Amino acid sequence: MLRLRSFIELYGLPRIINNQIWIAVGSVLAAVGYALFQVPFNLVAGGIGGIGIIINHFTGLPVGALYFILNIPLLIVGFRHLGGWQFLFSTLSSVIVFSVFADFFVYILPITLDKFPITNDLLLNALYGGIIFGIGSGIIFRFGGTIGGTSIIGRIINNKTGFPMSQSYFFADGLIILSAGVVFGWELAMLALIALFFAGFASDFVMEGASQARTVTIITNKPNELKHEMMHKLRRGISQWNVTGGYSDKEFTMIFCTVSRSQVQEVKTIVAEVNPEAFLVIGVAQQARNGHGFKLLKGKKKSEKKINVEETAEESG
Repeated sequence: MLRLRSFIELYGLPRIINNQIWIAVGSVLAAVGYALFQVPFNLVAGGIGGIGIIINHFTGLPVGALYFILNIPLLIVGFRHLGGWQFLFSTLSSVIVFSVFADFFVYILPITLDKFPITNDLLLNALYGGIIFGIGSGIIFRFGGTIGGTSIIGRIINNKTGFPMSQSYFFADGLIILSAGVVFGWELAMLALIALFFAGFASDFVMEGASQARTVTIITNKPNELKHEMMHKLRRGISQWNVTGGYSDKEFTMIFCTVSRSQVQEVKTIVAEVNPEAFLVIGVAQQARNGHGFKLLKGKKKSEKKINVEETAEESG
């Protein structure tokens, strides 16, 4: 109980309540995608929910109750290896809400909807089910929870061995989908794999949002000219380092800058005009922030007012 009290003191009761509300919302949404689009068509998109569908096919036991029961040993193991009360508090509520509402929707939707299932197209069900489940699980992850199941196994394997979590999920969910292929046929297994892919995509999108920022790295022998043009035309901060070519042993300058996605073409144009021999790398940044947010440098555009290059040369993004 001491660790539980420390957890509450660390995060604050209002924040914990807010997070739990959103975790419950995400769990209900995930249950909708699961009960409305996956369960009626035996789309086993991996995870404990997929195992529940397989067992339900042979026994008729409720999928929500199976989800809760199958998660109990994983919750015990996770409690020991993934953070004690903090892990249990953020996972148990999600598992309970998902389990209850999964069975509720499986029972209530067929008798309340004018048309059930909404569509008989298996591909559409895989897409809808994967995306809605992914949005729900993304909300859960965003507010510090987990939806249990194979995510617990993946995190433990990652902590103990350093094995990438994405590969742990792939192997665990892949074995479950493989089992579904044996039971329900390989066409449904492929559709379940599609649902799993879109669930992951939707979950990542909810957690991190659309990538709007791009990182720019330039190796150049004309740093001052490039800095001048980039800061005046793009109004972005620049960082720079002196570097040495590994093969040529020549001295160069590395320029780093973070720009918006719409400015990428302008970066290419500036480099092509000022220093076409420069080595240019443009990468994707999921988020870009500092104390003031990802904003343009203060000052007007080049045609209206000059920006002091020396004062802003060491500010980035």
